[in-house]
Amino acid sequence: MARHSMISDLDYTKTQLTVFVIILLLAVDSINPVKIFLHVFPSVKPWHVASVSLVLMIYVFISEFKALLYFSMKVFFNSIASIFFRSVEVVGRYNVPRHGPVIFVGNHANQFVDAIMMVCTCEFKISYLIAEKSWNRRVVGDMAWALGAVPVKRAQDYSSKGSGKITMKKSEMADNDGSAEGGAITVTGYSTAFMKELKIGDKVRPPGTATAMKVIKIENDTLLNVEAVGTESMDLPEEPLPFDILQRIDQKVVYGKVLETLAAKGAIGIFPEGGSHDRTDILPLKVGVALIAYSALEKDGISVPIVPVGLNYFQRNRFRGRAVVEYGEPVYIDPSTLSAYQGGGLEKRRVCNELLQKIEDAMKSVLVTAPDYESLQLIYTARRLWQRKELLVSEKQDLSRRFAEGYKQLLLQVNGKPPKEWSDLNDRIVAYQHELTELGIRDYQVPGLDSEKSEIKSVDDLDGDTFLREMRLPYQIFHVLFLMFMAAIPSVFLNLPVGLVARIYAEKRRKKALANSKVKIKAEDVLMTEKILICIVLVPTLWVVYALLLKFFTNLDGPAIALLFFCMPLFSYMSIMWAEAGMVEFKDLGPYVMRLFPSARRRIAVLPETRKKLSSDVRAFIKKHGPSLGELYYSDDVDWKELQSKARRASRNYSQK
Repeated sequence: MARHSMISDLDYTKTQLTVFVIILLLAVDSINPVKIFLHVFPSVKPWHVASVSLVLMIYVFISEFKALLYFSMKVFFNSIASIFFRSVEVVGRYNVPRHGPVIFVGNHANQFVDAIMMVCTCEFKISYLIAEKSWNRRVVGDMAWALGAVPVKRAQDYSSKGSGKITMKKSEMADNDGSAEGGAITVTGYSTAFMKELKIGDKVRPPGTATAMKVIKIENDTLLNVEAVGTESMDLPEEPLPFDILQRIDQKVVYGKVLETLAAKGAIGIFPEGGSHDRTDILPLKVGVALIAYSALEKDGISVPIVPVGLNYFQRNRFRGRAVVEYGEPVYIDPSTLSAYQGGGLEKRRVCNELLQKIEDAMKSVLVTAPDYESLQLIYTARRLWQRKELLVSEKQDLSRRFAEGYKQLLLQVNGKPPKEWSDLNDRIVAYQHELTELGIRDYQVPGLDSEKSEIKSVDDLDGDTFLREMRLPYQIFHVLFLMFMAAIPSVFLNLPVGLVARIYAEKRRKKALANSKVKIKAEDVLMTEKILICIVLVPTLWVVYALLLKFFTNLDGPAIALLFFCMPLFSYMSIMWAEAGMVEFKDLGPYVMRLFPSARRRIAVLPETRKKLSSDVRAFIKKHGPSLGELYYSDDVDWKELQSKARRASRNYSQK
C-alpha cells in the first residue's frame, strides 16, 4: 500500500529525519544533549532526567490516548490490508476536503473490511456509525471502540413476527397532515392484532423483501395504512402472508454524538445502505445520513461536505485479492432548502429524499455497477477486449464505468430486448470467458500464445535473444520450485493451520448470514471479514503455543525462544509473499502445462485468433452504437454525478411505461 495512506509524504520525511537525528545524538557523546546537561549541572542525576521524562511521557500518553489508539489501529489495519490484499489502490484523493467537518458515505460490499479500507486510505480520523449488533460482538466491538465508533440500534436487528397474516393494496389516502407522500398502502389483516402490536412510526415488512413501510394510521386490529414511499417497483402481497414488525427506534442520543463530532470539525463515516450485501448495485439508502446533514446545518449552520467513497473489490472473498478505493466529489446541501426541512411533513421528506438521491448518484459515480454478476463479468471482459494498452487505475475505473453505464443505457434503448447482433456478441464473449476458465488461462496471457518458437537448425542460429526465449520455461519452472520451497516450511507451520480453520469458520458464518438476510445473494460479503477476525485471534494464539512447546520440549534458553517468537510474524509474512510470487509464476506456466494435452493444445491454438476477432467486433459494435450514448462516448471528462442523475430518471421513466 502507498506510504501516504497513513501519513503524508512530508510528515514521513520529517519522521525519518527526526529518527536519524536522535540516533546521531545518542551515538556521539560529545553532542548528546542529556550528557552535556549532566556535565554542566553535576548535581542533577541521570535518574532525575529519566523521572521527569517518564512523567511527561505518561501525561502525553493519557492526554492523547484516543489519538494514539486510533493511529495504532490504523497501523494495525494497514498491516492487515497488506496481508489479505495484493494491492489497495486509491483514486480521487484530491476530492477529500483538507479540513473537517466531513461525512464519508461508502457502499457496504465487504462488511467490516469496508471500514478498514476507509481507515487505511483516508487521513481523517473517522468516527463510524456501527450497528449495535456488531458493537456487541467481541473483537469487532473492541476494534470499533478503539476507533471511536458510535453504536446504532437498527430496527431490522430487533424485528419480530406479527400475529396473523396480511394483504396489501395501493390506496389514495388523503394527506392533510403531511403524513404520507404519493398516496399510501392499505394493509388488511387476518387474525392480526394491530392495535396491540403496532404504533404510529413502526414499520411493517412483507416476507422476502428488505423494504419496510412506516405505519401512518391504525384503523383497528385488522386495518391500517402505511407509506407508499419506496414501493414503486415492489409487488404487493395480494394473498395473505406473514409479516415482520420493526419497532420505531429513537436515535436522538446517536445523532447528538454525531453532531458533536461534526461541530468539532471531525469526520463521520456512514454506510447508508444500512447493511452489508453482495449485490452488484447499491441498495436503497436509509434517510439517516440526510437527517444528520440537515441537523448539522440547522443546529450549527454547517453545510457539511458529504464525500462518496466507492469500495471496489476484485475477488473480494479470496485471499490476496485486489481493492480500488475511489473518493468522489463532495455533495453539499442547498442552504435554501433548510426552511422546507424545518417545516416538517411532506416538505421535510421531499428535501431529504432529494438529498438522498444526490448522495446515491454520487456513490454510483465512484462505483462500477451492473444489473447482476454475469453482466458485470461481461462488462469487464468487454473492457479488456477493447483496451489496447495498459492504463492507470483511475483510467481503468473510468473506462469500466463507461462500459457499465453504456450497457445499461443500451438496454433501456431496446426496452431490455437486445437485437440478435448484440446477443450474438454477448454469447461469444461469454463463451470466450468460459473457455479461459476451463483452460486455466488469463485474458492477458492470450495475446502471447500465438508467438511461434523459432526453429533452431544449428548452433550458429542460436543468438542471444533466441537462447533467452528458449530458456524462459526452464527458468520459470526452477523459479516456481524455489519459491514454493522457501514458502513451504513457514507456511505449513504458521499459516496453513490457521488458514484451514479460518476457511471452515468463514463458510459457517456465511451460511448463517445468508439465512438471516433479506438482501444477500450468496452472503460472500461476510467471508473476508470472518477470515480476518478469526486470524486476529488464532494467529497470535498459535505463536504462543509454539513458544510454549519450545519452552517445555527443547533445550533452547529464554532469549533464543523470545527471538524465535518475535521472528514468527516476519516468517509468516515472508512465506505469504513467497507463496504469492510462486502462484503468479505457476499461473504463467498454465499455457505451457495445458499444451501437454492434445485436446487442450488445439483449443489454445485458436484462442489468439478468437480474441483478435472478438476485440475487433467489440470495437466495431462500440463505434456503431456509441454515438447514441452522447457524452459517455464523446466526452473525455464525464460528469459522473450528473450522468447518474440522468440515468436514474431514464430508468424511472422506463419502469413507469
